[in-house]
Amino acid sequence: MPPILEIDRVVKRFGGVTAVDHVSLSLEAGHIYGLIGPNGSGKTTLFNCITGVEQRDEGEIRFKRRRIDGLKPHQVFHEGIGRTFQIIRVFPELTALENLLVVTTDDYAQASERARELLRFVKLEGLAGEYAGNLSYGQQKLVEFIRVLMTDPELILLDEPAAGVNRTLLNDLLDAVRQLRDRGKTVLLVEHDMKVVMGLCETVFVLDHGEKLAEGPPGVIQTDERVIEAYFGR
Repeated sequence: MPPILEIDRVVKRFGGVTAVDHVSLSLEAGHIYGLIGPNGSGKTTLFNCITGVEQRDEGEIRFKRRRIDGLKPHQVFHEGIGRTFQIIRVFPELTALENLLVVTTDDYAQASERARELLRFVKLEGLAGEYAGNLSYGQQKLVEFIRVLMTDPELILLDEPAAGVNRTLLNDLLDAVRQLRDRGKTVLLVEHDMKVVMGLCETVFVLDHGEKLAEGPPGVIQTDERVIEAYFGR
């Protein structure tokens, strides 16, 4: 099977700063991948290039062999790619259920059934009618996560899903990610919590100063001298 996502020598510049420098990645369907690196290494910028939030300056991005670089965010979304953000983007004055319904144009009854199924998926069914603004930070992150799933995307990009989430809710989230993988979905996550990355991901990509520094299984990455030096300066 061909890769589901191919990033081929992508470059993104902001003025005189090269945030992403000729990065190439290849993701196969049905796996969990991690994207790590020190602050400012280009991780979120690369996510933005994949999803059309930023337009790359050079290189190609292909999803299921089709070029998606140049598409707008809503077009990338409709191709089958969903993402979350570092900063939570829920609607606080809508209920948890309504936060899920806003992303779909399906028949209300069908969409509502799907939304309630997803709330059960992350053990939030009892909070369907609660305003999102009243939910805990971790619960809001779970709502944002399952909102991405409302349209059943094939590729899911998670930007720091563990940040600020208590261990119980985080375990629920990680279990959900594994279940998605088992259903054939592909997940790429940016994460600073190395325990999460090493325990969840099958392949890890490391960025440093916009360049791909290393790629491999978690056990190899965590002992790579280049990675250790990038993180700890030794």
